[in-house]
Parts: sequence; structure tokens; C-alpha cells
Amino acid sequence: MPRKSQQGMIVTPQPEATEAGHDILCSGGNAVDAAIATAFVQGVVDPLMCGIAGFGSMAVYDPLKSKHEYIDFHAPAPGAATDEMWSDLIEGEARDGYGFVLKNRVNDIGYQSICVPASLRAYATAHERHGTMPWAELVRHAIDWAQKGWAVRPHVSEFWSEPSRMGRVANSDRIAHTPASRALYCREDGSPKQVGDGVINPDLAQTLSQIADEGADAFYKGEIAASIAEDMQAHGGLLSARDLECYDAKINPPLTSRYRDFTVTTNQPPGGGLMLAQMLNILGRFDLAPMSHNSADYVRTVAEAMKYATIDKDRFIGDPDFVDVPADRILSEDYAAELADRIKSGEKADVPRFDPAGQCRDTTQISIVDGDGMCVSMTHSLGMPSGVITDGLGFMYNGCMGVFDPRPGLAGSIAPGKARFSSVCPSIIFRDGAPYVVIGAPGATQIAMGVLQSVLNVLDFDCSMSEAVTRPRFSATSNAIDVVNRIPRSVTEELEALGYEVIRDARSYGIAWVHGIRIAETGLEGGADPATDGMALP
Repeated sequence: MPRKSQQGMIVTPQPEATEAGHDILCSGGNAVDAAIATAFVQGVVDPLMCGIAGFGSMAVYDPLKSKHEYIDFHAPAPGAATDEMWSDLIEGEARDGYGFVLKNRVNDIGYQSICVPASLRAYATAHERHGTMPWAELVRHAIDWAQKGWAVRPHVSEFWSEPSRMGRVANSDRIAHTPASRALYCREDGSPKQVGDGVINPDLAQTLSQIADEGADAFYKGEIAASIAEDMQAHGGLLSARDLECYDAKINPPLTSRYRDFTVTTNQPPGGGLMLAQMLNILGRFDLAPMSHNSADYVRTVAEAMKYATIDKDRFIGDPDFVDVPADRILSEDYAAELADRIKSGEKADVPRFDPAGQCRDTTQISIVDGDGMCVSMTHSLGMPSGVITDGLGFMYNGCMGVFDPRPGLAGSIAPGKARFSSVCPSIIFRDGAPYVVIGAPGATQIAMGVLQSVLNVLDFDCSMSEAVTRPRFSATSNAIDVVNRIPRSVTEELEALGYEVIRDARSYGIAWVHGIRIAETGLEGGADPATDGMALP
């Protein structure tokens, strides 16, 4: 039987959002109610990370109803998209595999970069299936923050000021792309607002008020939909009124695998759960703890597992409505054993990439456990934000077209109605039939890598959740190994002596921003990644 929690816990990267979710729990709402309210606030106070025009994946486990499902809302390409539309514009591929660089950056910023907004419909679907509180009550906190304003936090300021990386458009250009976004998020000289600067968004408050009164259909079929379609048509966007009207979130069973004595549940493709499960399947064939955490041997072993999962992701993982994803083969015991043997022999996997430098992270996370043991892990995002805000509406659209492969005939190629791969992998790990870890992360293509390491920290090194998300991380989504600055140089020198290229980030934290909860015998442990401004609140 599932263990009943004695209290709830919520962990997010934004204090304002954590407080909103906590208030809902204290008012009698369940974990799904809290997640929806939290997500609405995140779209106000972290507006380049997520919002009602974004995408994502939500894990829901309800022990009282014995129900465990995923509400997947991966933003599909608009109906006007075609597989060859950008095939003659390719300039390169990001080294980390997170998107392609095209001439004039048409896939990365502006109206053509926008896929069908999916997040709001998913919030409504989650509320219909699991919510207990009135819909309008769940939007109330976000309306208040939009009306009264919020202050730019250090993490937000850093993200808005982040320069161009790997050929992608700089975030400072995204927030200044349209007059509406520039008015909200820039100072008078056009530079991004800095720590402590205020942001008041009355247009978003009005949009959210309409959604609170009329429901999600106002956005997908009503007056808001009409405004969106008119703006898209006027500026050459691919998105249409029909795309909005026809969109629905998908309900999927969890992808389930084993790691040692634990059951790992995560999301289905085109989410990143299959990558996470594959890496754990490979690493289950190693005794990691005696290697010493983040030793050269440990980093090499885990990095090679990351590389093999990245190779298979690039070749095979896409929208299962369009691509036959060989999940059974990828997770087979024989295949995991074969890859583990290659790693043990010292073989280096080859992940060919173009070679600009840097990282990209633009997503956010919610991890919640309520007093009845209901667990929610939701990762949602704008992808690489489009920079587009329609006059009078106040929200930014996703930029999900930027991660499609512009080459026809591949797993990640463009097709109308097709969702592109996303590394989001909100996950719930069970021990003896009961939830033990609720976890997820923002971090673009680094999400699965950050979640993997935090999971290993708990399961193999018996870390508390706070320690698990704090330990320094690394990633290998190319032939290079990226490390944060807290990985000792003595370790990276050993790796370089083995022939690895090591790229050191000047920052002490990074490689995704992991947020999670461990349900320990002594109670709930919340861990908020210190790279963000977030917090855990029981």
C-alpha cells in the first residue's frame, strides 16, 4: 500500500510560484490544483521560461485512485509547416544537439518559429481529470502578480542578458523582438531589465482574467484565438485558427523501467524519458558508488552512457505518431549489456556535431507531493522563446520550430501536426511500490543529463534531495564533456589524458536546473537547484 505523507511539499525555481502552490495546498487543493496555479504564476514571473503558449509534460500519480498517467503537451508544428520548407537554409547544428542554425534565424526567433501553443490546454485537461478546486481560483495568483507587478530576480536577469550561444539568438534580442515584449522587459535604453527592476503586465492580467472566466476555450476557440490568428496572418506566421481549435493534450501511460531495486516511471516519446531510462539501464551494469562520486572514472562512465543515449535519440526518437520509435530495442537488456561492455573496454562513442560553444536552458519545473500522497512532476517551457508577444495579450509564444531537423526524412524532421523531440523528463521513482523520488528539471538538451545525475546521487550515493540537486554536474551530448566549474581540475586533467575534450563552464552550477522531492521514512525532503532563485516549501 502507498505510504501516506504527513505533509505536502512543493519545489519550484521561483519563490512566487512556490508560494502560490503552497497556498493552494493549504486551502484544500490537491497536488494537481497546486501545480496548475504554480504554472500560471511561473508564466508571469518567468515569462521567457514558460507560459500559456508553451509546451511540456506532467506526471500525475494518485494513490487514492490508483491512477498514474502523463498529460503530454508537446507543441506540434502548425498545419502550414512542410518537411522541405527550410532545407536550403541550413548553416549548422548546435553542438549540444538542441536545434539547427538557419539563415536569418527564421526557425529561432519571430513568427515562423512558433508551434501550436499547448500548455493552457494541458492545464485545463489536468484540472478536468484531477482537479478539485474551482478553475478561476487557480488563476487568481497569476492575475495578481501580473496586475501588481513583480521584481526581476537574479536568475531571470542572468537569463535575459545571456549572449548568443551555439549560433542561437541572444535572449536580449528575444525580449526586444516585438514592441510589446520590449516595453515589458527592457529598460528605456533597450537593454534587458536588471535585478530589482519591476515588471507590470496589465495585458496578461486581462488575458488571464478572461481565461479564468471563460476557460481555456477562450484561448483556443474564442476572442483570444481570433486575436492570435489575426496577428499570425499579418506577420507571416505558420500558426492558424484551425491549429488552435484542433489542439488537445495527450494522455499516456508512463514509460516504466527498472534501476537496481527501484521502478522508474517517466514520459513517453517525444519526451526525454526514454533517454533517461536508457542511461539508467546502461549504468545499472556498473557498481558506481565505489568509483567515488565525480571521479574521472565515474565521469567517463556516465558520460559515455549519455553519449550513447544521445546517438539513439538523434537517430530514432521522435513523435510516435510519425516515427516508429524502437523503444523495446533501446531498453533491451542485451543492448544495454552491449553498450556497457563497450564503455568498460574504454571505447569512446562518437556523437558528431558542429562545433560552436556554449549551453542553452529555457524551461521550468514543478515538483509536488500533497498530504494524501498525490505526486505531480511537471516540466514546461517555451523552448527557445520566439520573442513574439501579440499586442494586447501579454504572453510570449513558444519557439519550438527551432529544434526540428530541417532535413527531410529523419526522426526529427518537420511535418504538419508533428511534435519535436524534447528532453523534458518529469519522473517519479518508486521503492517497494511507493513513490520515493519526484523529480524533473529545466535545461534544454541537458535536462535528462541533470535529472540522471541527481537520481544517481539519491539511489547510488544515498544523498538527501537537497544534496542530490546541489552536487556539481557534467554532460556529454557531443564528443566533448561539459563540466561546471566545481568539477576539480585534477579530474578533468585525467579525462583529457584519456583523450577527451573537456569544456569548462565559468559557472559553478548548471547542466540543467533540477528540482525534486524525496519521500523518506523521516518525511518529505525538498531540493531546489541553487542555480535558480527557487525554493522548497512544506
